[in-house]
Amino acid sequence: MLFEITHTTRYNYASPVARGLNEVHLTPRVLPLQSVRESVIQVDPAPAFLHHRTDYFGNEVSTFAVIERHERLTTTAKSLVEVRDGADEIQSALSWEDARKLIAETADESCLAASEFIYHSPYVPAFAELAAFARETFEAERPLLDAAKELSHRIYKEFKYDPKSTSIDMPLAEVLKNRHGVCQDFAHLMIGALRSLRLAARYVSGYVRSGANVQGAQASHAWVSVFVPGTGWLNFDPTNDVMPTDNHVTLAWGRDYGDVTPVKGVTLGGGGQTVEVEVYVKPL
Repeated sequence: MLFEITHTTRYNYASPVARGLNEVHLTPRVLPLQSVRESVIQVDPAPAFLHHRTDYFGNEVSTFAVIERHERLTTTAKSLVEVRDGADEIQSALSWEDARKLIAETADESCLAASEFIYHSPYVPAFAELAAFARETFEAERPLLDAAKELSHRIYKEFKYDPKSTSIDMPLAEVLKNRHGVCQDFAHLMIGALRSLRLAARYVSGYVRSGANVQGAQASHAWVSVFVPGTGWLNFDPTNDVMPTDNHVTLAWGRDYGDVTPVKGVTLGGGGQTVEVEVYVKPL
């Protein structure tokens, strides 16, 4: 599937900004099943500089500064991305306990690389209720793949998607207690449950194609990648109860939202601000 993606973020400031420095994760990753034909980032007002680098997790990061006085900042990322579906259904009978053991023992290079994703992180802290939530699904000797699928399904069925009910600053414990949130919350919840069992899980930022009953298509989307030794990283979208294929476009991944925030920055001046985000994912 070939997608034309436009992601626009507008900051409207209550008072003029003297200067601002911003960092964005808006360039899709190049992956075995994902090709980036074109990707460009446009900034208005024109930035004094626009630099690109690769971060610790292999994501492309763009940094820019606007040093002229302004009351509005618009960042637009335009990309042309081809995503291919894996033909074969993934199967693995490895139990979650054996997977945890292999990761803990860093049985090979892939397990060693995955082992850094078993610990809590700023947006995914460890707490007892989260571990109890995970234990309801991860029965003794159950295959990791099977349990991860059910955990994703449980979040989809037991939690209400409600964009007005939460913000990225809401603690994960409140999301678990209140049983509602958005895709970032559901991704953090699933990651936290897996990490409570010392299983490797990472946060994936990207886009999803709009469609009937698809949640999260009007903005940047988030899902979860789970490491299965001997198989690799497998993706789960608990917001939509699917394993992502060619309807999902991957931007970046990290420990949690903080590692891959689409747009963030600091300003000198500005007072308060309002933010408008528009995302269009157009299949070609």
